[in-house]
Order: sequence, then structure tokens, then C-alpha cells
Amino acid sequence: MTKKELEQYLLQSLNMGLGSIMQGENSYLNSFTCKIMEEGFLFLPRLPASYIIDDDLYQKIFLIANASLYPRFTLLKQNTAYFMALETDDIHVQRGLFFPWRVGISERLVISDLEEFSDNQKGYQIPIMKNLTLDYNKVTSIAIAGNSGSGKSYALTYFLNLLKNISELIIVDPKFDIPSRWARGHGIPVLHPQKNRSKSDFVSEINENLSTCLNLIQQRQEILYDNPDHKFEHLTIVIDEVLALSEGVNKTIKDSFFSLLSQVSLLGRATSIHLLLVSQRFDYNTIPICVREQLNVLIQVGNINKKTTQFLFPDLDPEGIVIPIGKGTGLIQIIDNEHPYQVLPLLCPTYYTKKGIL
Repeated sequence: MTKKELEQYLLQSLNMGLGSIMQGENSYLNSFTCKIMEEGFLFLPRLPASYIIDDDLYQKIFLIANASLYPRFTLLKQNTAYFMALETDDIHVQRGLFFPWRVGISERLVISDLEEFSDNQKGYQIPIMKNLTLDYNKVTSIAIAGNSGSGKSYALTYFLNLLKNISELIIVDPKFDIPSRWARGHGIPVLHPQKNRSKSDFVSEINENLSTCLNLIQQRQEILYDNPDHKFEHLTIVIDEVLALSEGVNKTIKDSFFSLLSQVSLLGRATSIHLLLVSQRFDYNTIPICVREQLNVLIQVGNINKKTTQFLFPDLDPEGIVIPIGKGTGLIQIIDNEHPYQVLPLLCPTYYTKKGIL
């Protein structure tokens, strides 16, 4: 399909879909047009117009165009109308609504042997999907959220396998479940509940380890002060089911846990110390707000709606985002200088181990 044919197809879709909103105006009456660009398309209204150009119109165009262009293009959802100024002296067409896109759709990675795949990765790259790769040098902290049975632990195991070759790991497993078994198989120590010990005692042990990490951050900061270009080995603190740690423990110990977690997340970025947090939800009872604001890789798996996305994606209305059906699907947002800021549909990798699919 040529660019001209794509423009005509898109205009036809908008004419039919926007009929009631546009007060009878359409492209046939020269009320608007659209222009295909390399990284998206422009909706160009010719003003003055009898319709209001606002967020509602922008989101309506998004819904129509996203469905019409799927699967050739994936439109990137915006929180508000994205205005673009045009280089022209004609005041009637000096502005347009821009709709950025990615060519194609999200495609799942299928990995025949996870151990071999992770050993063959070069540098600090972590493949997420066929068209999406994460540079761990640019990661501050990662969050994985989802309902029970949505595939959180499956996604976590994938990250653990990729991280074991590029980062030292400290694993906290309140459930004494999949992460503990994975760590045992790879000779990595785990902090987990033990018989005849209270929950408060367990969280106190975690606080001691976080305090040690905080001391390491301070030591690394002193090195960076003298040599700003010094490269440190990555250290990742992995905490499964964070909510299980903050519920039902002594208030003093919980406050200490939140304080240490906050300091590690705020100060760890420059010193290559990261958090990988997994929980069913990330409200203020699970982690402090300042920790949530430091997260720059956000993953929500399972059921996607306004209620489930309200903590990791508070400004997002997921309506119109095409999310494939199946296990390990959801949304991902990577906040760095390489990826589009917008939320993308996610298909977590399917992988096989020597014992079969995990």
C-alpha cells in the first residue's frame, strides 16, 4: 500500500467514524485531512470549524485509527491531545493533531532453551519482545504487577535468568516458592521465612541487607566523586510479593523497611544498584510513593482495565489499546532516552528449559 493509498484509507475510516461528532463536517467538504509521516500521522483540521478540537476528539480519532491500522501499525496511546505546529503562514492549517505509531505489532519471543539463550546474550541487553530490547545500564528499577495466576512469577524467572549473567543478585522470597527453587538451582542465596521465626524477624533480616546495600551505595558515591566515569558491577535486589512484607508486621520495622527501600531506590541509580519488585498491586501500602516514582520499567500483566492500571499507570486510560489475549500479556512502559515514552502492548517471552516449559 502506497502512502497516498494509506491516507485515503485512513480518511475514509475517519469520515465514517467521526460522523456524529463532527457536526456533519468531513474531508469531502474540505473540513479536515490527514498526512502520513515517518513516525505517525497528522490529523489536520481546517479552522475555524464547527467542532471542538479537544482531548475527547483526539481520543476518538485514536480509537478509530488504532483499529483501522492494526496490525500494520500500533498507535502509541497519549494521555492528552498531542498538538504539532506546522511550518506554514496560513493560519487556517498551522496546527495538527499528531498520532505517533510503531510499525507492526508486539510479537512474542519464543525461546527453545532459556539457559542457552541467556548465556548467548551480549552486553547488558535484555530482549523483551521481538521488537523491544531493554538496556540494563539505563534501568533504575523494575516493577512487575498482576493478579494471581497472570504470569508474574513466569516473567520474573525470565528476568532472573537474564540478570544472573550481568548482575549480582539478592533475592527476597516471602512465599518461599519459585524464586527460591530457581536460586537453589543456580547457587544464589535467598532470604526467605524460616521455621520458628516471626514475620517481623524476617523483615528485620531484610532491613539489615538493605542497610548493607545502602552502605555500598555510599562507598560507590565516594568513588564516583573522584572518578565520575567509573563503571560498577550491577547489583539487583529482587523482592517477590512485596505486599506480603508490608502487611501484618510491627509498625517500626515496616517504617524502617519503607525508609531503606526509598533510599536505595533514590540513590541507587548512579551506583548501578537496582530494585526488581513483584506484587499483585503497587498502592501506597505496598511501596512508598517515592519508590514508585523511581521505577522506569513498568510491567502490568493479566487483566488490563482502569482499576488494575491505576497504580503503575495512574494517568493512563487503556481504552483502545489492542492487548492480545493469553497468559503473560499486558502493558509495558520503559522510561529512558531510547524508547517511546508511551505504554506498549506486552507479550512476555515463552521459554523452554531442559525440563520443558517452566
